[in-house]
Amino acid sequence: MSKTDKTPIVSRKTLLPFILITSLFALWGFANAVTDPMVQAFKKVLELSNSQAAWVQMAFYGGYFCMALPAALFVRKYSYKVGVLIGLALYAVGALLFYPAAITEQFWFFCLGLYILTFGLAFLETTANPYILAMGDPKTATQRLNLAQAFNPIGLLLGLLVAQQFVLKNLQSDDIENYSALSEAKKSLIRTSDLMVIRDPYVVLGLVILAILVLIAVSKMPQSKADGTVPSLSHTFNSLKKNRKYVFGVVSQIFYVGAQIMCWTYIYQYAEAIGMDSETAANYQIVAFILFLVGRVIGTYLLRFISSGKLLLLYACAAIIASLGTMFLIGPIGLYCLVALSLCMSVMFPTIYGIALENLEEEESKIGAAGLVMAIVGGALMPGLQGKIIDIGGFGVSDTQILGLSEVNFSFILPLICFVVIAFYGLMTNKHYEN
Repeated sequence: MSKTDKTPIVSRKTLLPFILITSLFALWGFANAVTDPMVQAFKKVLELSNSQAAWVQMAFYGGYFCMALPAALFVRKYSYKVGVLIGLALYAVGALLFYPAAITEQFWFFCLGLYILTFGLAFLETTANPYILAMGDPKTATQRLNLAQAFNPIGLLLGLLVAQQFVLKNLQSDDIENYSALSEAKKSLIRTSDLMVIRDPYVVLGLVILAILVLIAVSKMPQSKADGTVPSLSHTFNSLKKNRKYVFGVVSQIFYVGAQIMCWTYIYQYAEAIGMDSETAANYQIVAFILFLVGRVIGTYLLRFISSGKLLLLYACAAIIASLGTMFLIGPIGLYCLVALSLCMSVMFPTIYGIALENLEEEESKIGAAGLVMAIVGGALMPGLQGKIIDIGGFGVSDTQILGLSEVNFSFILPLICFVVIAFYGLMTNKHYEN
């Protein structure tokens, strides 16, 4: 089913609210990109194992899971604007908690800050995604969401540049080959300095978010609030549970987010295995994010000519091929395949989201959106599992081999499995719901 060229993606009437809401997509992209390199940074500074450092992602994406449904219920009762303001407030509080966390030098305190920060992101995503879908003709809803999501990688790029230029480049512990062998006094001085380096971008981010909160609070923005009788939650849940396209969409989203975070987080460990430092690896992640942006733009255009399910299937098949290259091609070529995965992943989140919520009633869509945001928990669970695979031979990244592959290369079997699941969802959608 092709999209008609006569149907506008965004009408003039909804252009301003579309721009305002779309700006939020860059904000959580920034938070994602700043956080990914922190796994490697905390691992070195606080002398953690790969699986211990993965608690950064557990806290970050676990917050989504815990707050998504409460956020959806809040937005269901009140307005989108109030939901956005609550989200920004929580986002700012979580970021500012990095200041006392750096003073205490406690890893759990940093994780707490990330956990609260993602309460805010859960509010923002639960609000913004269904609002964008509802902001125009249903026939162009998935295309509209892909367009809005194209601003997400812009935030990713900015976040990664900040991480690279203001964090990774200034970590003293990363410049010392045998940091763990230093005396406790020397390590203490370096640890205090490095944790302040990690702290600073989050504190600045918190202050910027507070300024954006004030700007949106004083701005007039059309609201979408349910009028009349709202269906009971039990009725809505039962309706969603019977919707196979929605249920499989949530499952696919869990696997997608898990794959995305694994590919972005462990690009540093993959690079380390071939003798590359974190600062240089960050350059490859910048290229990955640029490809992510390019893929979103191309995907948004292609949706005018091919169906959502077919597009998802094509990108997932390409991701499967790139995953195999990441596993079996040794050295820089394998790293190139890992970088190329970002191009393949680019359209997956908004396309799965749009397919899963397609043709749902407004109130079903609000609660359904919570399920899809809760699916982000895949980003909390799967990186830890991959970290355990990498830790099989020790705290290094290539201490042993599994089936003839170094442990870090073999660990990318997890993203491979994820992309197979997504390809199945694209095939199912194209076969049963679009023909």
